Formats: sequence, C-alpha cells, structure tokens
Amino acid sequence: MRNLNQDNITQAVIASFSATEDPRIKQIMTSLVQHLHAFAREVKLTEAEWFQGIDFLTRCGHITSDKRQEFILLSDVLGLSMLTVAMNNDKPAGCTESTVFGPFHVAGAPHYELGADIANGAKGTPCLVRGRVSGLDGEPVPGAVLDVWQSDDDGLYDVQHEGLEQAQARGVVTADAQGRYHFRSILAVPYSIPHDGPVGQLLEATGRHPWRPAHLHFMVTAPGYETLITHVFRDRSDYLDSDAVFGVRQSLVCDWVQQPDGSYLLEYDFVLNPAAAQREAA
Repeated sequence: MRNLNQDNITQAVIASFSATEDPRIKQIMTSLVQHLHAFAREVKLTEAEWFQGIDFLTRCGHITSDKRQEFILLSDVLGLSMLTVAMNNDKPAGCTESTVFGPFHVAGAPHYELGADIANGAKGTPCLVRGRVSGLDGEPVPGAVLDVWQSDDDGLYDVQHEGLEQAQARGVVTADAQGRYHFRSILAVPYSIPHDGPVGQLLEATGRHPWRPAHLHFMVTAPGYETLITHVFRDRSDYLDSDAVFGVRQSLVCDWVQQPDGSYLLEYDFVLNPAAAQREAA
C-alpha cells in the first residue's frame, strides 16, 4: 500500500474488498472499480476533468428534491434506466412491455371511481382512456390497480407547478370484475425533461435535445402478477424516434383518436406476466 502507482492501484482497491461478507456487494464493487479505472485510463482523465465530474455530481445532488430527481434524469438520458428495465423485464411474447419509471411518480395519488376525471383541472384537451387488464392466457384480472400520471398541456407535471396544492393529471383507478377500466383525463403532449440543471447542460454539451414524445404513464399491479411499469405513447407524436430517455417501444405506441366533439379516445389493453411463484406452480 506504500508503493501504489497507476499500474497496481486497481488491484489494491479490489483487494481491499476481500473481507466483504455480502458476495453481491463484493461482485458489484469489484466490477465497478475495474470499469471506472479502465475508463480513466482509456480517456486519459485529467485532474481538472475529474474535478469537473465531481462538481457535476455535486450539483446534481444540490438540485435534487422531493419534487425533482436529477440523478434519475441523468440515468435516463444516459440510457442506463432503459437498459436496466430491458435486462430485468424480459417477458413472454404477448405481455405488455415495460419502459422507464421516470422522475415524476408520486406515491399516494388520489383514488378515483371508474369513469372519473383524473385531470382534476389540469390544462388540456379532454381525453377518454379505456381498456382491459388481462393475464397472458387472456384471463381477466379483476381489481387490477392502475396508477396513472401525465403532464398537462404546458408539458408540466403537477409537482412542477409552484404552489399547486391538489393532484392533477394523476390518480389511481381499480379495474372492475372483468378487468375493464376507464377514466377521463387530458390529451398527452410532448414535453421537455427539466433541463435547467446539470443534466440539461450535459445534453447541450453533447448536442442533444431534452424532449420526450407524448405519453401517459401507467403502473399496473394485481395479486399473482408482476408489477408493470410502462407508458402508452401517442402515435404520430414528435420525438418518437429521438426520445431523450430512450423509452419508446413500438408495441406501446397507440392511436389516440379524435372524436367529433374535439375530444380524444385512447383504448389500450394491458397483458400482465404471471408472478414467478404462479409460473412455477403452473
């Protein structure tokens, strides 16, 4: 430990984990150090650049709050969030695909009766959303719980509005005995992720835009089934092919049909994957 240099320091750090009791922690930390050191060597990282990196992460921490998660945004724009989703949600054909969670979910959203207007005053064109929740074999999933959230017509989520005391364009509904659901909300529109902080500076420095295509978030839960976290994207929306967080999957792109009165209709059926215990029993 007294004669460390650029050639032997990596192995010294790895050796320091020898007493780690948790094998998974040891595996992760060993690999992390190997890749971090290899990255520094590959790009010939300077001390000034290292300080810039530390400052960047520090500013991400400072801007993060209970209403904004800059580290999730960073993970999203680097594709790490979507990579993790893809690796951990390899579902059978026919199941609804998962995508990124995003930084704007709020636990404890208000519960609504089927057919209610979850927009609750949010600015936007009215939209009726309806569909069915079923299992992989087509069986209805009675009582499936759908946690829903979206931005408003200004491209902002309710938590981004200063002083807003009520939930808007978010809520929880419970499917009926046939797995059917329906509620009213507003038409989804493209919006930019928050880019007034470090992540925005990173996007600007790399010549990238901060925009996401129009979508509606869903988290669907039911006993005996894996939790589904996904979006339903609006067909013909801008940015479907250049989503800032790499979250689009073609199976999640759906036609939002304009009605004679100017409102819209979105119909989408969710297919849940049986939980591991249920699959093993079968």
